[in-house]
Amino acid sequence: MNEIDVRQFRNALGSFATGVTVVTSRDAKGQPVALTVNSFTAVSLDPPLVLWNIHRESDFFAEFSQADHYAVHILRQDQEDLSHRFSAEISDRFGDIEFQTGIAALPLLSTYCARFQCKVEHRYDGGDHIILVGRVLDMDHKREDPLVFHAGKYKKLILSDSDK
Repeated sequence: MNEIDVRQFRNALGSFATGVTVVTSRDAKGQPVALTVNSFTAVSLDPPLVLWNIHRESDFFAEFSQADHYAVHILRQDQEDLSHRFSAEISDRFGDIEFQTGIAALPLLSTYCARFQCKVEHRYDGGDHIILVGRVLDMDHKREDPLVFHAGKYKKLILSDSDK
């Protein structure tokens, strides 16, 4: 069995196009925290479960790995700036961003394709990540084109004539 080169593995994973999300929660002091994530996926329809994972060396690992609730916002095609903002190393990521308050005081972005408010159901060890499975308590969906990430770049969907 050959040893897998980490860089080649990462590049190969980049062949898989993903949506782009921002996950929000609150830290132990009640301050809003947020992070850009592309590891979001559905797990189950009944019960409604979703998951995402966070790197153990993330600046927000403690906040998200200990939180009981989180919200996942699937970003719209025109929200590349939000993706950058919540992945940047800046102290006040929310700054001038207006947000609403959801279940368990979750900070909720007002623009998105879809939004899921979740209670953590399971935490699993995932190597250098922790996997967070959440039960969807509330959701909202808008007919918007999503922001897509592929091979290290943002991409735009090309809609078929039947989708227009």
